[in-house]
Amino acid sequence: MEGGVSARGLSTDLRTGLAFCTRLPFVSGAATGSEVARASWTFPVVGAVIGLIGALAYWLGDKMGLPPFVAATLAVAATMLATGCLHEDGLADTVDGFGGGGTAERKLEIMRDSRIGTYGASALILSLMLRAGAIASLAEPHLVMSALFAAHAGARATLPVFMRRAPLARPDGLSAGAGRPPSGTPTIAVLLGLVALLIGLGFGGALIAASLLVLGVGLLAWIAIRQVGGQTGDVLGAVEQAGEILILLVAASWL
Repeated sequence: MEGGVSARGLSTDLRTGLAFCTRLPFVSGAATGSEVARASWTFPVVGAVIGLIGALAYWLGDKMGLPPFVAATLAVAATMLATGCLHEDGLADTVDGFGGGGTAERKLEIMRDSRIGTYGASALILSLMLRAGAIASLAEPHLVMSALFAAHAGARATLPVFMRRAPLARPDGLSAGAGRPPSGTPTIAVLLGLVALLIGLGFGGALIAASLLVLGVGLLAWIAIRQVGGQTGDVLGAVEQAGEILILLVAASWL
């Protein structure tokens, strides 16, 4: 796919996006290298699926009579199970590296370390609490479904833009292996993300969420460039988590 999405490669890209972003049992094969960059336009679509999985978990918890916060925790757990904690791992590694290293080289070294430190653990706790709290505040299952649909699709729509625009922090690793998405891919992802925000949050909520995403992603890009010189796979995970939290907070206040 060069400069857009071809009908012939549609199903292949969807399978690649699902294989990369999820650990769903019906998805087979591995997605690596340039396939991921080419298929990154599907990230919002895959995100919508993940959000609906979380919404189903919340609905089941609500039907069992569980309190909203417990049902919300189950919803977050379901999305983490669906993704294999892909983005949570990136968030923890990024915050550990940015907070614990003195030089860019040392920060990147810490980010490669599979062990989690105090900064990373704190970031994960805050992420989980903010997401579960925002979901619980909505209470009604249909509102939770709208919020999770918008949050998971909208947050992942920012990733192809970040992948194309932000410089690489190192010559190897996930981001370097994937490379930059084709020129039309970020535009398609953004349009899909905006549609998801409109469906989930309405026009006013979508406008607020999109504005915050632009500011948030821009700020994270600036921080990543100052800290380590640009993007890594871990930084992309942190971008997704930040976007997800921002959209859920908008949903909690707007819906």
